[in-house]
Amino acid sequence: MIDYWLTRLRSLFAPAPALPDRITDPAAIDEAYRLWRRRVLLTTIVGYALFYFVRKNLSVAMPVMGRELGITKADLGLFLTLHGLVYGVARFANGFLADRANARTFMAVGLAASAVMNICFGLGSAAVTMGIFWMINGWVQGMGFPPVSHLMTHWFPPKELATRQSIWNTSHSIGAGLVVVLCGYLVTIDWRLCFFVPAAIALVGSGFLWRLLPDTPPSVGLPEVPGTEQAADPAGQEAGFKVFLVRMVFRNPYIWLMAFANFFVYVVRYAVLDWGPTLLTEAKGVSLTHASWMVAAFEISGVTGMLLAGWVTDRVFGGRGARTCLACMALAGLALLVFWKLPEHSRALSTVVLCAAGFFIYGPQALIGIIVANLATKRAAATAAGFTGIFGYASTLVSGWGLGLLVQHHGWDLGLAVLVGMSVVGTLIFAAAWGARAHGYEEAGRLHAEGRSG
Repeated sequence: MIDYWLTRLRSLFAPAPALPDRITDPAAIDEAYRLWRRRVLLTTIVGYALFYFVRKNLSVAMPVMGRELGITKADLGLFLTLHGLVYGVARFANGFLADRANARTFMAVGLAASAVMNICFGLGSAAVTMGIFWMINGWVQGMGFPPVSHLMTHWFPPKELATRQSIWNTSHSIGAGLVVVLCGYLVTIDWRLCFFVPAAIALVGSGFLWRLLPDTPPSVGLPEVPGTEQAADPAGQEAGFKVFLVRMVFRNPYIWLMAFANFFVYVVRYAVLDWGPTLLTEAKGVSLTHASWMVAAFEISGVTGMLLAGWVTDRVFGGRGARTCLACMALAGLALLVFWKLPEHSRALSTVVLCAAGFFIYGPQALIGIIVANLATKRAAATAAGFTGIFGYASTLVSGWGLGLLVQHHGWDLGLAVLVGMSVVGTLIFAAAWGARAHGYEEAGRLHAEGRSG
């Protein structure tokens, strides 16, 4: 049995066959696509999970770090906010680059640079210096998602993207869940280990990405994914690409709605992820180690939620992800309302309800990127995802510094009430996007025809 699974594991990362430029055998194309798609999916799951190792480690270190260095909640919240704002801008800027660059190089370099910034942060003691390192970390962290969006839309057809990318989105919860548990133990030894150990793991992961990731299908001798040819990027047509971006991304009202909705989704998600250990120790009276496990459970529940959300989007709503998001956001808000009202001694029930909130909030978190990638098509997927990311990470003004300042002066009751209110507003925005199409490839075809006739 052990030999069987070792063989299976080796086969996942065995070299996939490169094909000649002009392949005509459909069976050979199908087999090569099967192997490469598996490689792309698994490698990016592992790689992006490691980005979380050097990004969400701060939340566990904060309570101890704050006491030892004399940093207030408002200052810690400012760390989170500045990091999030820089990350949001970086995802947008890097989206432009990732749509035109080699995905493997982009992702591997970003992970290695983030590891270096974590080492620098862990060596610091002055709040200003550490804040600068964490802001730089926010920028290089923005090199993680754009190449993934680029890869997924180039390797998987639109009708499968919600299901496949929902599987990929488990990387968020896997990475965040594992790192909060790991750091929950490391912080009891020395809070600086919460940065050094994940950084070492991320450096190894950077080499893993460099060794295994491909770029687009044509880079390994495969044709474009059927049904997406009209969004292929013709060489030497930079002006045409700019027109494409304006039409398919910046003038698309549904992409704007998804961007605004992303703000409210991320307020809820990051408030629990970043402040969870502090909230649970102060408002629910649990130990820091137990609180880390509860936040990990929130993330693990999100894995199941995003997988179900992707399946429902493809199988029930025909790729119209905004409809799935509407139901998920409403139920996430209800779970947070129940969590807020539970008494302090109801730890088991609090864990269950917190897991329910994670289950539902990760549906929209996963689907927004898929929705805009399909609407913008593979040619502008990373740019569209980066655009919504600006709004998502602008949310740290509320979930980071804003919530830290609010709780410092008014307590966690008001903080939780704000999160419930954010869920309600997000639900209303998703309701306004009910009529969004499944993808934009027909529109891309019309734009391409207009360009040729013009």
